[in-house]
Amino acid sequence: MEIKVIGAGLAGSEAAYFLAERGVNVALYDIKPKAFTPAHSNKNFGELVCSNSLKSKDVYGNACGLLKEEMRILGSLTMEAAEYAQVPAGGALAVDRDAFARFITEKLKSHKNIKIVSQEVTSVPEGRCIIATGPLTTDALSNDISAICGGRLHFYDASAPIIARDSIDFDKCFFGDRYGKGGDDYINCPLNKEEYKCFIAALLTAEKAVLHDFDKREIFEGCMPLEVMASRGEESLRFANLKPVGLKDKYGNRFYAVLQLRKENEQGTAYNLVGCQTNLKFGEQKRVFSIIPALKNAEFLRYGVMHRNTFINSPQCLNADFSLKTNPETFFAGQITGVEGYVESAASGILAAVHMLERLKGDTPKIPDNTTVMGALSAHISGANVNFQPMNANFGILKPLDKVIRDKKQRYAALAERALESIKQYKKSLQF
Repeated sequence: MEIKVIGAGLAGSEAAYFLAERGVNVALYDIKPKAFTPAHSNKNFGELVCSNSLKSKDVYGNACGLLKEEMRILGSLTMEAAEYAQVPAGGALAVDRDAFARFITEKLKSHKNIKIVSQEVTSVPEGRCIIATGPLTTDALSNDISAICGGRLHFYDASAPIIARDSIDFDKCFFGDRYGKGGDDYINCPLNKEEYKCFIAALLTAEKAVLHDFDKREIFEGCMPLEVMASRGEESLRFANLKPVGLKDKYGNRFYAVLQLRKENEQGTAYNLVGCQTNLKFGEQKRVFSIIPALKNAEFLRYGVMHRNTFINSPQCLNADFSLKTNPETFFAGQITGVEGYVESAASGILAAVHMLERLKGDTPKIPDNTTVMGALSAHISGANVNFQPMNANFGILKPLDKVIRDKKQRYAALAERALESIKQYKKSLQF
């Protein structure tokens, strides 16, 4: 039995290596080195496109740091390569890109159970396979995936920031939907005229993230960034994203402008800034949105992003084991599933391989629970979510602790300790 893995980015490389290390024959397909996507230039696999940083090393205070440790426990190729190619970067795990990609490529090419096939795959293969083609999946394969997924395929990622519920100042906001409909579905963050004008001024002068040319072609036709909308006139957001019409607090007060927050997960630990898709730099997002009184001390779990990003509507299409609901022999991994970031993509590759191996052995898939970052990401891509958007690792997506810990540092440490114990038990349960 040979498993096809399509795409040799971080997710595909992880999946291929994990399976091969456990005696499975893998055919790893990638268009390199015969061809390149608009984002790629390195002939090697596992190429890092935007940054050479894999984010924080802090296992007990940063969710991405914790995720990296979970991956190490499960035997991650990405973490092995990062250790080999690490360069000084303070508290971040940064790497020499070329050395990193070269390490991954040599590991894959020299493995006795991996066959490298340099060619474009234009349709989803029959039989058992893992699709890990990333945010720039070629047009032919994208079209086939879209058809298989019932048209539920997105070609750009225009996401609003997400903040932690317990960082919202509830003395300066109120629950309720427009015209009293829908119960308490939204948290409403009001602004008076002076606050609104201050917010608009900061929004218009904030520094924007630089887009690649291939991003520019896709995004702005499909979704208007908040700052672009604001540039059309000082009052424009009051009649669009921040309109106060139909909203009043329990005292009957009406407001000059209102930013709404919508629950992002079932636990209600994370909230989305509704309609606030933005291309501002991350630090600028925190500065600008913190002008809103209720969000003065907001903790950002994920910043808004705008870039080309082919991803499926995973909650409608995928099971928690990353297999296709309509064909459980086809698995997906990486950013195409709706995980956001280098490390998250690599982690999903490990998970897809774990579950593929379980299927080969005839075992029922064991999903890591959402006390772990890996389990929480699995839950994100498969749980009920009508407004599905890509998600990165953050503590807000983990199952809350059984006890309340007010101190954030202590709370994060407790979440991390619980996650590490859980992932160790998960590894034991796999028995391979």
